[in-house]
Amino acid sequence: MSGIDVCLYEVMALPGARGAALVDWTCGLALGSAGEPPRGEPESAAVEAAELARLSMEYGTFRSPDGEAPTDDEAPPGPGATGAVEDLIVTTRTAYHLLRFVETGHDSSVFLHLWLDRDTGNLAVARLCLRDAARRLVLE
Repeated sequence: MSGIDVCLYEVMALPGARGAALVDWTCGLALGSAGEPPRGEPESAAVEAAELARLSMEYGTFRSPDGEAPTDDEAPPGPGATGAVEDLIVTTRTAYHLLRFVETGHDSSVFLHLWLDRDTGNLAVARLCLRDAARRLVLE
């Protein structure tokens, strides 16, 4: 089990890692960050990544068939919900953005965002590393 700083340090050790952050997707607040943020603006990067994460959780299209889509009067499901999104991958010509939702014992609304250089990074390894880091992360 590790804290936010240790978790971010681990993912930044990946080849090609440019920046990483732990973000609350309900408000767009970065709870911790390391490396350089995309476009040099950590606040904007956190808000924009949180919006993408929130949309993926809110809409039933992105849930697997074994989970039920929320009704209008229900809150969006958390990462631990059956069929919920585990991670998102956005690719650009030069980079990958990986968003890995963190499951906790209570309602979790955080995710790890890793900005990875496309030429020097390995997407498959980064995905596995983020999964493991998210499992070990302890939030109090």
